[in-house]
Amino acid sequence: MNIAIVGTSGAVGQELLRVLEQRNFPVKELHLFGSSRSAGTSYNFKGKQIVVKELQHNDDFKRIDIAFVSAGGSTSLEFAETITKHGAIMIDNSSAFRMDDEVPLVVPEINGEDALNRPKGIVANPNCTTAQLVIALKPIEDITYIKKVHVATYQAASGAGAAAMKELEEQYRELVKGEKPTVSKFAYQLAYNLIPQVDVFTDNGYTKEEMKMYYETRKIMHSNIEVSATCVRVPVMRAHSEAIWIETERPISIEEAREAFSKADGVKLIDNPNEKEYPMPLGLEGTDPVYVGRIRKDLTNENGLSFWTVSDQIRKGAALNAVQIAEYIIKNS
Repeated sequence: MNIAIVGTSGAVGQELLRVLEQRNFPVKELHLFGSSRSAGTSYNFKGKQIVVKELQHNDDFKRIDIAFVSAGGSTSLEFAETITKHGAIMIDNSSAFRMDDEVPLVVPEINGEDALNRPKGIVANPNCTTAQLVIALKPIEDITYIKKVHVATYQAASGAGAAAMKELEEQYRELVKGEKPTVSKFAYQLAYNLIPQVDVFTDNGYTKEEMKMYYETRKIMHSNIEVSATCVRVPVMRAHSEAIWIETERPISIEEAREAFSKADGVKLIDNPNEKEYPMPLGLEGTDPVYVGRIRKDLTNENGLSFWTVSDQIRKGAALNAVQIAEYIIKNS
């Protein structure tokens, strides 16, 4: 297939290159696009150097079958028609189209079939925290309806992009030298700190990130599930963690939950607290699954269950999920 990546120089764009190669995606030709600053830069793909072209309103997408777009919401909105007008499928990593009724919002393990109905030629990739959450909810939802979710996220620097990851590294270097740390990508110093704000606040006191988890989870799961989130930025490089509490229609035993997680697509169970075995960001970067552990009954609710998840935000939260959407479309078209 003729494939395009828009936003190649970013963290997700770079991961898309790796995932396409690692999964041996059927690429006939690969075309890379970026801003005027990125144009002319070259990247290696399967031993070939491919030069980035400037994204423009022209016919460059005429022969493209699938375009992975990861260049921010404003770029997605501006160039969607240019990208799709000749029939290319646009798989968008931004928030631009996620809640558009004519754009499916897809995590293939949950609702892959939604990707086959594309009135605008666009499929949206969910927010990274939502993707991680719904992958963990699905095995339980298959047993009994989930009524409510409370979730606290511990989000890595990678969620704010490659420059944010570099800033975190630089802050530690500066602090070790006794220098004042550079603060640009976050509201405050992230090194040695937690910031209980991801994205801007809305009128109800929740941030946009927290509200994304509410609305996106309902759309993906085709459910009226209630989700209340607190999203926190933590000084971790590139794997998000989530503490999740759920209330189900009937009680779920720990054994039932463990069995469901152990069989679930996209999930890997690490749950042996007696041996101090549970998922942690350290060592899980660059891997594909959503890791689940610390499974226990909620002491305050007979129908409640608590568990902990970790997943690489750039992979399943973005690049991997986008490629899996494309794979599902190819397989089922």
